[in-house]
Amino acid sequence: MITNQVLLLLMLSILWPTIALPFAPGNIGNLFGMPESDGKILQRSKRGWMWNQFFLLEEYTGNDHQYVGKLHSNMDKGDGNVKYILTGDGAGTLFLIDEKSGDIHATKRLDREEKAMYTLHAKVLDRNTNAELEPDTEFNIKIHDINDNAPKFAKEIYFASVPEMSEVGTSVATVTATDADDQTYGNSAKLVYSILQGQPYFSVDSENGTIKTALPGMDREVKENYQVVIQAKDMAGQMGGLSGTTTVSITLSDVNDSPPRFANHSFRVTAVESTVIGAAIGRIKADDPDVGRNAEMEYTIVGGHDIFNIITDQITQEGVIIIKKPLDYETKRDYEFRVEVKNTYLDARFIHGLQFKDYATVKVTVEDVDEPPVFTRNPYIIEVHEDTAAGSFVGVVSARDPDADNKPVKYSIDRHTDLERLFNIDSVNGTITTLKALDRETSKWHNISVVATEISNYNPRQTTRVPVFIKVLDVNDNAPEFAMSYDTFVCENVKAGQLIQTISAVDTDEPLVGHKFVFSISPTNPNFTIDDREDNTANILTRRGGFSRREMSMYLLPVVISDNDYPIQSSTSTLIVRVCACDSRGNMQSCNPEVLPFSDGLTTGALVAILLCVIILLMIVVLFAALRRQRKKEPLIISKEDVRDNVVSYNDEGGGEEDTQAFDIGTLRNPEVMDANKLRRDIIPEMLFPFRRTSPIKDNTDVRDFINGRLQENDSDPTAPPYDSLATYAYEGTGSLAESLSSLESAATEGDQEYDYLTNWGPQFKKLAEMYIGKKFSLNGDTV
Repeated sequence: MITNQVLLLLMLSILWPTIALPFAPGNIGNLFGMPESDGKILQRSKRGWMWNQFFLLEEYTGNDHQYVGKLHSNMDKGDGNVKYILTGDGAGTLFLIDEKSGDIHATKRLDREEKAMYTLHAKVLDRNTNAELEPDTEFNIKIHDINDNAPKFAKEIYFASVPEMSEVGTSVATVTATDADDQTYGNSAKLVYSILQGQPYFSVDSENGTIKTALPGMDREVKENYQVVIQAKDMAGQMGGLSGTTTVSITLSDVNDSPPRFANHSFRVTAVESTVIGAAIGRIKADDPDVGRNAEMEYTIVGGHDIFNIITDQITQEGVIIIKKPLDYETKRDYEFRVEVKNTYLDARFIHGLQFKDYATVKVTVEDVDEPPVFTRNPYIIEVHEDTAAGSFVGVVSARDPDADNKPVKYSIDRHTDLERLFNIDSVNGTITTLKALDRETSKWHNISVVATEISNYNPRQTTRVPVFIKVLDVNDNAPEFAMSYDTFVCENVKAGQLIQTISAVDTDEPLVGHKFVFSISPTNPNFTIDDREDNTANILTRRGGFSRREMSMYLLPVVISDNDYPIQSSTSTLIVRVCACDSRGNMQSCNPEVLPFSDGLTTGALVAILLCVIILLMIVVLFAALRRQRKKEPLIISKEDVRDNVVSYNDEGGGEEDTQAFDIGTLRNPEVMDANKLRRDIIPEMLFPFRRTSPIKDNTDVRDFINGRLQENDSDPTAPPYDSLATYAYEGTGSLAESLSSLESAATEGDQEYDYLTNWGPQFKKLAEMYIGKKFSLNGDTV
């Protein structure tokens, strides 16, 4: 094994002519400590006191530090006063320097693929003073490459395709590998490609890794997929070089090199005669080993066919036989035709010498079924006049059984299409008649459905429906009339012969030659005349001038309108003409009739003023009467010293016997005539209580019983007001011990009276008894 020292010497001998030129002899440093033949040490000039580049191989695998080189300054006398300092890339970690001798060592194996060159700086210092003896000098350590990296492909497996039947040398794909070694130094990164698996079908270019076909006529239908293994080897493929491999999956893509072929050249298909048009009755298929577009086929019937057609199912590539016209077992039962199949896409490279089409024969057998009746026409269109009476003939429909048995058929009308039951049909012969009279103005068309049913014991549900369109023809049975409602007026200042209205007419009938209306009015009409314009319109003109609203505010003008169809129909329409006031240009201003003045000359304004005065006077009278009625009357007894006021004083007791408005004395004396419940005038009740009629008191009834009865009624009445109320009764009755309580018939002087009997009257008169019993009052010296 060559040592590092020997390798460095070899490198130095190679590079010596180049590196020795910048240095002057006799003043250089010793790089390796190797003596020359004359015993001197190699030195550099003081300006550049050391080598600017060192070389180091990346192969070192030992445990000791790898020697890189030696730094030496001419300031170093060997007495140990010089100190070497190293800074820069990896200084102190990857690279160490002996401070005394200047030897540089690498601490571990260096990988060029990680970093190819390191830049460092060296200093020479005085060990005692740390003074700089030499200037800072930069140098490089370059790592020399060795073949320590194998080639690598980007993918472990590649996918490629090439058309089948390709010529030899057709490019399939290119795969390349990379080598991390130095491509500029030696053959460590020079790659050579070779094929390890996939021969003899494919080959590979040794320089660029291009895969090509190597065998002609490769057929996809025989083998579709190939696995090819490619190797890349460095050192130019020499022995000892490193290598890497990858796999390429190659698929042969399809080309249209195979025509379609029928496996069986005869097909048999059956179809029932009731198959609807457009329905499929069978499928046939040809085989094509190609795929995709190259396997697409087209089926056709050679020479065409009236009854059948064939189309291609684009999904299954089958030929589908369909019906073009109805099948009839009774007419024809067997059919035969020839079908051609071919590719829709052809490759010009393979059409020579090959027939890319094939043929097959198809036989169709029709099977019999029980068919429903068939109408001779579909649909039916029948015309009938609107004046046709009920029971009249309209038309005939006919159907038959298409089967060989020819069973009878009965007819009926679907009543869902004839809700008004206007038509009827004979169930045996299919004759349609009317059940009611038809009116074209109500409905111009009637659409009904006629059902034909096969009379059979085996299948009675064989029915067929057919639409019957009945058109109602017009008959002139309607008279013309005004086309619209007209608002016509004539001005008072109109002149004779002036146009006031243009009228037109409509007719619900539709004559074949079109409408033609004639307008006329009475020739003796003194006010208006008519001008028929002969275009189904007419002008109304004034016969005179000087119309007046006072004389006539409205005119009724009869207009006779006739048509020209047969029979002639006419009608009389009335035109209302109002008389209106107009300006000088004929614009209407007012159509209300004027108010005629009275014979005495009073105008409307004067009448209104008089009426307002009368209303005001009436209001004043009513207000005065209401105020007079609501005026408060002065009480009869004013002085509180009056003896008659010693009983009890209430503010709402009224004015005594003179207060004839508050109390009806005649009613109290004759209870039989009391028919209504009297309400107090000084209180407005919140609600009206129902009248409670009490039994009348017979004549000569004791007044005590009368009053007690009244008190009990009021005490027990739930509708009595919630406030105190004084009920005054002027009828005392007969035989009273106290005689009359009224002062109307009292004497001028009164004697002493005893009032002890008041205590026997009950609690109602307790207050009255306390006031009169045991109390005497002196008034003006008299004893009361």
